Amino acid sequence: MDRTRLLQDWLGRCLPGQTVALAPASADASFRRYFRATLADGSTRIVMDAPPSHEDCRPYLAVARLFHDAGAHVPEVFAENLDDGFLLLSDLGSTTYLAHLELDPAEQRATPLYLDAIDALIRIQRASRTGALPEYDRERLLRELELFPVWYVTRHLGHTLSDTEAADLYAVFDKILDVNLGEPQVFVHRDYHSRNLMLSTPNPGVLDFQDAVFGPISYDLVSLFKDAYIRWDEHVALDWLVRYWERAAQGRPAGARRLRRLLPRLRVDGGAAPHQGARYLRAPLSPRRQGRLPEGHAAGG
Repeated sequence: MDRTRLLQDWLGRCLPGQTVALAPASADASFRRYFRATLADGSTRIVMDAPPSHEDCRPYLAVARLFHDAGAHVPEVFAENLDDGFLLLSDLGSTTYLAHLELDPAEQRATPLYLDAIDALIRIQRASRTGALPEYDRERLLRELELFPVWYVTRHLGHTLSDTEAADLYAVFDKILDVNLGEPQVFVHRDYHSRNLMLSTPNPGVLDFQDAVFGPISYDLVSLFKDAYIRWDEHVALDWLVRYWERAAQGRPAGARRLRRLLPRLRVDGGAAPHQGARYLRAPLSPRRQGRLPEGHAAGG
């Protein structure tokens, strides 16, 4: 039986006697698919299709519970079928921050939304505790840093770094990693930006959190303010960062009182816009190790 038929049969058991119309809702960079189920009364649900051979719904469910308990607006789980990889979720709407702000990216239009996003992030960070999520450790961070030398430099550009270039690059990785792992450690969404924040009540709706980890406090702030999909002028990003610091410091700060020293990291050199790879180059990184670059690469030094 194909997955569409399997999904429809399961949905019929979840919503017996109801007429349900399915339409594609969205997709992400994985094997997951999302459908919007419209019921006869006009109400809607979201159905996640995550083939168990490629995806595991359990991390999604675990993080959803953590973030919900923290006070973030995440989808409610109405039904789950882990054997087949289906979840029936509440619908947080179809308007992302990005879609809303692309129509009019004025600062006065964006600021109320970003203050809501800041408040939601602070709630998530204040709920942080060790052992609840995977650690954003050196090993995990190194894999993200190496997207640059492995996938961009070697695979995309077809360039082989010399021993000296590789040694210099990994020395920079070491320094960045040391700084980031020295930060206060909190729950980290990992994709907290305009495409995963929905206009909703309460605002924002938070999506795509299944890869959340326990890591540096600055990570989600950079994802939010130095978004790869929408650019904000330096003075706007710095204003929002200060507002984050003020709001976080009012209660249990989860390390926010130490955030002043992080302010210079949000400076935009020469007014350059952020890009898709910026999050990985700015993100917490990891020490240089032998044997991680592609076959035939001069690991060097």
